[in-house]
Amino acid sequence: MSGVAGVVLAAGSSVRMGRNKLLLELGGETVVRRAVRIARAAALDPVVVVTGHQREAVEAELHDLQCSAVFNGEHALGQHTSVRAGVAALDRDCAAAIVILADMPFVTAGMLRTIADRHAETGAPLVVSHYGGDTMAPPILYARRLFPELTRVDRQCGRQVVQRHRAEAVVVDWPREAMRDLDRPSDYSDARRELGGARTARAESPLAGSAAHE
Repeated sequence: MSGVAGVVLAAGSSVRMGRNKLLLELGGETVVRRAVRIARAAALDPVVVVTGHQREAVEAELHDLQCSAVFNGEHALGQHTSVRAGVAALDRDCAAAIVILADMPFVTAGMLRTIADRHAETGAPLVVSHYGGDTMAPPILYARRLFPELTRVDRQCGRQVVQRHRAEAVVVDWPREAMRDLDRPSDYSDARRELGGARTARAESPLAGSAAHE
């Protein structure tokens, strides 16, 4: 089998933001483009982007990036449908996949690479991210043998997969600040103040340098 794929979830309706957060700009590029670029910088291959709300506008942001878009017509039913669509779109050569939320702009290529490397080193079927020592959140790596469990039509499928295989999982710890996402306008304002500047200057933030090698 080949390496580790990236499944970028970019289908949500951004209700709390009041506009499509994936099309907002951070550091000279849109949020969704940033997420895919970082996945590619981590050498994840292939990178599958699951789209839904305003799919045409979101997919237009990715036209020149090495990724493929998969439309999830059921995205309004919950994030689990996007996980299912993304995993189902992967080819049979993928050894594992890292599920990434496009609206977590403080996740870095170094973090993703560390997760993939931990899987390669240990053979663990799960590599989970913990923030501040006690909070689990994406990105999470699932080995291929767990893909059938992820494609079940269950709103809590991802969490249940982690619970079932928790004893086999490898945990990678990150600073709590890296977990920040973009739900509300204030989140975007804060992120824009911190991530503003040159387009590629933040591909590897100071968080990556401090956490990627822990």
